[in-house]
Amino acid sequence: MSLAGKISSEIGVQATAAKWFNLFTTQLHHVQNLTDRIHGTELHHGEDWHHNESVKHWTYTIDGKVTTCKESIESVDEENKTINYKLFDGDIDNQFKVFKLIFQAIDKENDSAIIKWTIEYERIGEEVDPPYGYIEYVHKCTKDIDAHLLKA
Repeated sequence: MSLAGKISSEIGVQATAAKWFNLFTTQLHHVQNLTDRIHGTELHHGEDWHHNESVKHWTYTIDGKVTTCKESIESVDEENKTINYKLFDGDIDNQFKVFKLIFQAIDKENDSAIIKWTIEYERIGEEVDPPYGYIEYVHKCTKDIDAHLLKA
């Protein structure tokens, strides 16, 4: 059995793809205020939340357990409204050799959008389950954030 894999989920949202992409590229530090599933985040290294060399420290709940990790941006594709994140340290490193989270905001008709989350991972061993809890987590966070973006 392979230790590497990829999981994707697409969620229909009411806010526009532009609003979603703007939030994640210019206001990421506000996400912790938009869902109770994120307990806190801070800039760990760097001067700007949205610079590729910056590292953020996140505290959140996955599968009922308070979890921590660090995150950095690997790439941003403005044309396709896609951001590639690398998650590492903390609880991530205890289970995965590689953990990448890919966010994409896809335009849909009627000013709505589809948010696509993809996780690319490599587990440290057979005893570690694929990160299905993370897909459930981003799905629930997406619903919380969408409700906020509709008010904005």
